[in-house]
Amino acid sequence: MNLSKPGKGAIIKRKNSISVIAWFIPPAFSCYHNYLSGMKFFLIGFMGAGKSFWGRQWAMHLNYSFIDLDKAIEEKIGKPVASIFEENGEIFFRKREAEILREILKADNVIIACGGGTPCYENNMNWMNENGHTVYLSRSPVELYKNVLKEKWQRPLLKNITDEEILSYIEKKLIERLPFYEKAAVIFTSEQVNVNSLDKIIR
Repeated sequence: MNLSKPGKGAIIKRKNSISVIAWFIPPAFSCYHNYLSGMKFFLIGFMGAGKSFWGRQWAMHLNYSFIDLDKAIEEKIGKPVASIFEENGEIFFRKREAEILREILKADNVIIACGGGTPCYENNMNWMNENGHTVYLSRSPVELYKNVLKEKWQRPLLKNITDEEILSYIEKKLIERLPFYEKAAVIFTSEQVNVNSLDKIIR
């Protein structure tokens, strides 16, 4: 098996060869099935980075299951994330988020789109690196700003922030979260990501 160089724009941290092999081999190659079996992949990044969109695309491409962590939390608790923040507070949310994230350990062949803050609390980032393979979708503050404006009503942390203040908020929070995000095994910029981008690692 030959490993090619990463596609342009991708940053690959080769912590071990198995993580790279397992993540990027197309399922059409049946002889590689054992490498793909039983894998868990965690997509991380700021809100608006495209974790849910690309998670679904890659799950279909690899014939994996897809889990949106926020949706799993809503289903488990029985109300929207925005309501949880408003009625129970962020501390409660982060505790339940960590618990539900760890319940996913029971699933195999799955891609999980995490919330923007997930890696920053309850030792989640270290846990994800120990129990699966992490992929950080890196985006500029301006890119994130344009994306979150389209769905601001769905973002509880932006509820009391004006549109004019959102960019400054993103810049500030991104600086705080980068030390966690950059612990990911794989980092993709927006220029590199497409439905086939995972396949560029192995040819």
